[in-house]
Amino acid sequence: MTNTTPTHQFDHYGSPIHLPTWLAENQSQFVPPVNNQQIWKNSDLICTVVGGPNQRTDFHDDPFEEYFHQFKGNASIIIADRGKFERVNLREGDVFLLPPHVRHSPQRPEEGSLCTVIERNRPESEIDAFEWYCSNCGELVTRSELQLKSIVEDLPRAFAQFYDSTDQARTCGHCSTIHPGRDWSAWHAQCQKIFNI
Repeated sequence: MTNTTPTHQFDHYGSPIHLPTWLAENQSQFVPPVNNQQIWKNSDLICTVVGGPNQRTDFHDDPFEEYFHQFKGNASIIIADRGKFERVNLREGDVFLLPPHVRHSPQRPEEGSLCTVIERNRPESEIDAFEWYCSNCGELVTRSELQLKSIVEDLPRAFAQFYDSTDQARTCGHCSTIHPGRDWSAWHAQCQKIFNI
């Protein structure tokens, strides 16, 4: 019987990767707003290293669990839930398992911080979404749904679509506050003031 499985599907199985060497070779790929790079391109698991500092105001709605291992420096994850925000702190050495569909925004203010994030590859039937929330009242401003094919390439495109939109498109339908778009520091400052996160 002939094996008809293409060998390129399995080219990520082989010798172990020395992570410090891989990080040094891919250092130029860690750029804002997300600062991420995928280790293997064609596996059932999406294994990504994410660094700091990042510049995020988006919240991810992942249809599956996400595993976090904060192996260098410190970070946090802001959770959005029914008009409120809370922060989950990730100290160096911490691991954390996020349930599916929990709206979350990873925050990595420390330059040089590093975290491994492991997610499941998405079948065609599963949709990811990115959401932006009002820093004044906590209500949803907009939601962008997509079939996620590449974490490294698809996220910046989804973010740009929102950040390049008009003030009207970024206006909260509940309290009329305009989301500051690319001015991530203004969004975080307002959230700190209103929600103490």
